[in-house]
Amino acid sequence: MLETLTNYQMAFAGGQLAELVEKGGVVVVCLLVLSVLALTIAFTKLFQFLMLGVGRSARIQRVTDLWQAGDRQTAYAIMRGERSPVARVLEHAMAAMLHNDVPSALVREDVERIAGRQLTQLRRFFRALEVIAQVSPLLGLFGTVLGMISAFQAMSAAGAQVNPADLADGIWVALLTTAVGLAVAIPTSMLLAFLESRVDRERAAMEDQATLLFTNGLKPDTSKIAA
Repeated sequence: MLETLTNYQMAFAGGQLAELVEKGGVVVVCLLVLSVLALTIAFTKLFQFLMLGVGRSARIQRVTDLWQAGDRQTAYAIMRGERSPVARVLEHAMAAMLHNDVPSALVREDVERIAGRQLTQLRRFFRALEVIAQVSPLLGLFGTVLGMISAFQAMSAAGAQVNPADLADGIWVALLTTAVGLAVAIPTSMLLAFLESRVDRERAAMEDQATLLFTNGLKPDTSKIAA
């Protein structure tokens, strides 16, 4: 019984999709392709962020505290086992700082290079999501314009015998592409905003932890400040 119900639901969904493609034409097909592409990128980026532990910096903070406490070799060994972008940056900084013959300015510059590389990898495919979010409503509007042109051409050909029901049906079909375009663009925009916020937080964590590493958590001596 359950298998029969599932098959019926799949057949119904397939019929709905086929009807949507039939009424919307090539524009709807293009929008569906864009939606599949956006969904593929979404799963890819979410899986990447999950595997790298993006946004989870509590353990990194504990390792940084261990470094500041003076146990640098242990902190470096633990950091090498981490996979997050912040850990990759700090590991590179620790490896350079353990060699006292490397100037601090060169270490900072190279750490910035590694951080930029890590952030670039996290932002990969963001441009594609941005293009999909911008193009989808425009493509839907383009389909609507084409549909309205066809509807008014049919009305002009019918002359005085135009059927309002047929005109309404043509306008409904024309507006369908705009609805599909917005249905693709809105979730894509929300996903892009979410991913960008996670990357921004990761960048802030990189800057914060790297600064603590270089300054060793220095604090101003307020005792020397006149009251």
